[in-house]
Parts: sequence; C-alpha cells; structure tokens
Amino acid sequence: MVADDSVGARVRGVTLLDIARQTGLSRATVSLVMRNSPLVAEATRIRVEQAAHDLGYVYNRGAASLRSRRSHIVGVSITDLTNPYFAELTAAAEDGLSTVDRVTVLSHNSESLQKQAAFIDTMREYNVDGLIICPAIDTPVATIRRLNELHIPFVFLSRHVRGVRADFVGNDNELGLHLATEHLIGLGHRRIAMVCSSERTSTGRERLRGYVDAITGAGLPFDESLVIDAAPTRQNGMVAIEELLKRTNPPTAAVCFNDISAFGVMLGLMRHGLRIGVDFAVTGHDDITESGLWMPRLTTVGVPIKEMGRYAARVLLDRIDNPDRPPQKIILSPTLIKREST
Repeated sequence: MVADDSVGARVRGVTLLDIARQTGLSRATVSLVMRNSPLVAEATRIRVEQAAHDLGYVYNRGAASLRSRRSHIVGVSITDLTNPYFAELTAAAEDGLSTVDRVTVLSHNSESLQKQAAFIDTMREYNVDGLIICPAIDTPVATIRRLNELHIPFVFLSRHVRGVRADFVGNDNELGLHLATEHLIGLGHRRIAMVCSSERTSTGRERLRGYVDAITGAGLPFDESLVIDAAPTRQNGMVAIEELLKRTNPPTAAVCFNDISAFGVMLGLMRHGLRIGVDFAVTGHDDITESGLWMPRLTTVGVPIKEMGRYAARVLLDRIDNPDRPPQKIILSPTLIKREST
C-alpha cells in the first residue's frame, strides 16, 4: 500500500498559485494581498488570508527581499537595557516600527565598542533596511563613517557622536538639568552637587552644561569638587553621597544624572538617618515608573520617552525612503516633575 503524502507535500510548498486556485482569484490579486496593497478590497483580503492560513502558506521573506531589495528588518542598538529608561525607549521604537511591518533585531551592547561594531557587521549581512543607534561611550567617528560606506540608513537615538552630522532624536538634556538645578536654588540651596556626571557621552556633556549654567546664572560660585564623575548606577549614587557627606562643608542637595543614580543617593541618605526632602533634597532625570513609587517620591525631569522612540522610527523610515535628504534633528522638551524628595 502506498501512502498518500499529497497533503504534507502541499503544506511544505504552498505557492501563491495554490491560494489563487483555492479562492478562484488570479495569482496577481493574491500577490497584492500578500504585499499589503491598498488596491485590494477588504473582503478579498480576508478571503485570501483565510485560504493561506488553511493551506499552511508561509511567506518567503527572503525571496521578497530579493525582489524589493528590502529586508523589512531594522536593527536597534541600545547601551543598557537593564536601565528602565532604555527599555522603555526601545519598546517605543519597536512599537513605531511594527506598525509599518518592520521586524526589530535588538542588540544590548553594554557600552562595548566591540559588541556595537559586531552588531553593525551582522546587520549588514542580513541586509537590514536601517539602524536605530544609541551609541556606546566613546564611539569613534570611524564607526559612523563605516555605516555610510555600507549605505546603511541610521538615526541616533538619545545620544549622538560629536562631529557627525546625522539624523538624531533626543531630549533637551541641558534644559532638563537646568530646570532641576534652578528648582533647588529656588528652594534656598546654595551647595548643590551633581552626582554621576560624565563627559564621555553627548548626554553627559549636555546635562553637565545645564547644571553649570543654572549655578552660574544664579550668581553662585561653581565648585568643581561637587561634580562626582561616575557611571549612573544605584551603587555609584550611594558611594557618591557617602563621599559628599564626609566633607567639611557638604552639600544640602544633589541633582543626579538619572533616576537610577538618584535612588542610590536616597538609599545612602537613609543609611545616615537623613530625611529626604527635609534634611537633604534630591532630583533625578527621566521619570521612569519607579520614581513615582519611592517613599518619598522622587522629584525628577520628565522625558517624553514614548515620543522619542516613535519619532526615531519615523525619521529612520523617512531616511530609508529619502536617502539624500538633509539630516533631521528632533529635540523634545522635558518637564520638571516636583515631588516629595525636594
């Protein structure tokens, strides 16, 4: 007895012609449905999609990529997904890309230039449509030149590389730290530290500038010893406040690079029995969800994270369609969110 494997064979190799025969439509019409053409009536689309599902049709993205020279894949390179700010930013960018049928391939580079470079090479092998990049610390201009040489469209998100003219979507970091510092000055503080500063990224340089401008703009002396240079982590925030409180003339308030480092400062203050918002004032930056859940709740700078991610997706897609247009620079405005920590 010979087994009938026609059903299995059909499932493995279902074609557009098979779907056309199943629906009684032309192969051209079926092809339009598979390419999401707006020329197809909704009833026809539903009919074709149901037949494709019943027959077990699998869309051959590789073949479609060869025809259209588009892979419908976008790479997203982010520095630190353990930080809720970057996680929320990545989710927003992915949301924006998914609405236009783009699949996201994600890289968490951990501030590693080697991992970032390897990811770019891998994305080139996959013929990605483009990249969204939050560049790692000390990213060289040569890395960006390589993207241009490979003709890979890209947009910087949150950070940019000094000396490079390219599409960028970010937050007004200088304004954010200026608002936070100005707020503390308005409350009567005159010795204000900046915790977890860094000039190795565009974000760090801009936030430091906002802090210094607010201090000097109020007629206060800028004390460089109050600027603590460190990676913006809970641990470093705690270490920084421990060091600051040991000084002969300690500060009475601190603006922190981000909410994460502010949480570390708050933990350090609690360890010393100091009342946050009464004995010592603390501000953060980013307004991640956790900042509104602490006791006391953290005064912080609210960043339009979802809008940034979605804008990055939109700008990249426009770059893909218009590779020769001038670079776009979109800077969104932050807002000061006053809570109990000040």
